[in-house]
Amino acid sequence: MTDAESSPQKVKLTPSSIVRHLDLHVVGQVAAKRTLAVVVYAHYKKLAIADEDAMELGKSNVLLVGPTGTGKTLLCETLSRAIRVPFVTADATSLAQTKFVNEEIEAILLRLVNKADGDVNKASRGIVFIDEIDKLKSSGGEARATSGENVQHALLKIMEGSLVKLSNGVTIDTANILFICGGAFVGLEAVIANSKAYGFISLTDASNQLILDRLNSRIKPTDLIAYGLIPEFTGRLPVVASLEPLTRDMLVKIMTIPKNCLYNQFRDIIMREGVELNIRPRVFTEIASLAVEYKVGARSLRGIFEEMIAPVMYVLPDRTDITRVDINSLFEEAVYQTIS
Repeated sequence: MTDAESSPQKVKLTPSSIVRHLDLHVVGQVAAKRTLAVVVYAHYKKLAIADEDAMELGKSNVLLVGPTGTGKTLLCETLSRAIRVPFVTADATSLAQTKFVNEEIEAILLRLVNKADGDVNKASRGIVFIDEIDKLKSSGGEARATSGENVQHALLKIMEGSLVKLSNGVTIDTANILFICGGAFVGLEAVIANSKAYGFISLTDASNQLILDRLNSRIKPTDLIAYGLIPEFTGRLPVVASLEPLTRDMLVKIMTIPKNCLYNQFRDIIMREGVELNIRPRVFTEIASLAVEYKVGARSLRGIFEEMIAPVMYVLPDRTDITRVDINSLFEEAVYQTIS
């Protein structure tokens, strides 16, 4: 990969082109995509300006809030590929369960360097996604609260920017690493409903009421603090983007529309056996309905789909006479068309 290909500012991506790339892989979540695209565009523009003018510009780390399985990790992974920067994920729950938080954080940064093929400068402009950040809230059991707060404090320095010496002897500056945190934040809606921070605004007409409603529906730093994040930590996440719960229709689109969707993946696999795979639309609706019942978003789709396709995958390698497989229902056996 050339420098021109690997440097985000030289690729000349715009927020709209980033969103178009995300649309190829991630269904829905229009508002979150646009927020991320603007933040990333501005972040790497700032780095380019800082390089040219030898000056430091502040960065805007991001918090993604949405139910489990709505695509937070997929958004970040796809985003990193679009702008061609090193990307790693981490789990806040794992950080909270270890006694050696700083060592675990250093291990995350070391993985980022490895993703950059050892290029520390390139790694220092990468993206780190920390999931389940809501599990660090300082409420509930005292031990859990203390552990969560400790992790929040440990993350503060690297999110703001600091020099970290890694186990391989190299030192990485985290000032230009973009940190994106994610979490389901179950119960945050109740916190928001009880914090009408903009109720003092004088309203004179319906349009002003709409503005007030929109302001009050936004996730504010005070909401996150009330939920259990420490003020200093929320201050490191100035941009908050919300992801919508996945509807049945969205789950159907996830299986059928993106370039690497489940349907395309298995059609390609089966086509390599010289067999055409045809799945009726109602099958995807049935799978989506089950996934809605499981309440884990898109994460359950692959398991249901693979359970359905497993009997077909078992039969095909031994049946060279089969030319087509029709699946008409999740609850019916597949129909095999053979050479007449």
